[in-house]
Amino acid sequence: MEYRKIKDEEDQIGDGVVGDAVTSRGVSPSKVTSFPTGSVDRLRWKRKMVVTLALTILTSSQAILIVWSKRAGKYEYSVTTANFMVETLKCALSLAALARTWKKEGVTEDNRLSTTFDEVKVYPIPAALYLVKNLLQYYIFAYVNAPGYQILKNLNIISTGVLYRIILKRKLSEVQWAGFILLCAGCTTAQLNPT
Repeated sequence: MEYRKIKDEEDQIGDGVVGDAVTSRGVSPSKVTSFPTGSVDRLRWKRKMVVTLALTILTSSQAILIVWSKRAGKYEYSVTTANFMVETLKCALSLAALARTWKKEGVTEDNRLSTTFDEVKVYPIPAALYLVKNLLQYYIFAYVNAPGYQILKNLNIISTGVLYRIILKRKLSEVQWAGFILLCAGCTTAQLNPT
């Protein structure tokens, strides 16, 4: 409500800048947020929605595609090569998107690549864990079906929350704990035998 009044007064000023209307109400100009109304903001919003939708579809279909790729219970391709090709494709698409951004907007402080060795030297640890996780994923499907895998995969949210509490010593809200309990109960009941 306060934002709408400020915005109306701002429009009456006509300069499009947060000015006296904001400071006269005792609100810091940095605290006032404007809603995206321009065509550039809408284009960015649409782009984010497309990327989010694509990631959702790809992530949820990954288990099904892996199961479908098996023939007589075995993979007719190298699992390691498949992982390498997937990561290479991701890297190529990311670099293509970055090149497109640089071509449109130029190299700015927000999109330039800059890092130090101290930042990069820790990357191999999560990268190795990610590699092991991706390789094990193929072998897990020998024992678990695709829907069961997707349900059990949600348990990583619970382990992340518990580790977040233990290692980082951060408190979780009651809503977050309730979400963890519901997720755990859902994963458990989904695995129960109907008989």
